[in-house]
Amino acid sequence: MLLQALAFYVFAAIVVASGTMVVVSRNPVYSVLFLILAFFNAAALFVLIGAEFIAMILVIVYVGAVAVLFLFVVMMLDINIARLKEGFLDYLPIGAMIGAAMLAEILFGIGVWGSGTSDTVQAFNRAGIQPMAVENTRAIGQVLYTQYFYLFQTAGVVLLVAMIGAIVLTLRRRPGVRRQRASDQLYRTKEEAMTVVKVASREGV
Repeated sequence: MLLQALAFYVFAAIVVASGTMVVVSRNPVYSVLFLILAFFNAAALFVLIGAEFIAMILVIVYVGAVAVLFLFVVMMLDINIARLKEGFLDYLPIGAMIGAAMLAEILFGIGVWGSGTSDTVQAFNRAGIQPMAVENTRAIGQVLYTQYFYLFQTAGVVLLVAMIGAIVLTLRRRPGVRRQRASDQLYRTKEEAMTVVKVASREGV
């Protein structure tokens, strides 16, 4: 128990310090690297409370995809750091209001979390699942694909439509650009591919 509490305080301190460095760091690349460090330590905190599935998703999705995309975009863009820092105090009141709203939402979520525990247990009982009999990942899968199956499929359709919409909006056809067509290359005949020229001996073409 003492070791678990010590690990919690270490990981929590690193998360808070990394989050602070994301905001105050002058180099955007360093900010993204500190963000990745915060994600890893947040995943360690989830492992400590037994939510290994959420920890795995946090590392795979946020560190493996989102943070790497942030790092790629930041390194590809030519960002003027001095100009980026201008007007910081002008946006400080709006940032403080958004931070206060997020803090209120977190406190509200913590307040209603205890009342929702009994509903979760009842949902497990209706599905014929004993909460302590299976591990966390299997319990999430059983509830997700039984009670919330249609909502899960709806979320997948919404994401698919969003992905197709993003592809359609960014697809632009530029005139005058020669494109490679693999079908034309595969099905061309010998007459189309080469031209046989008869050249007399000791004469050029």
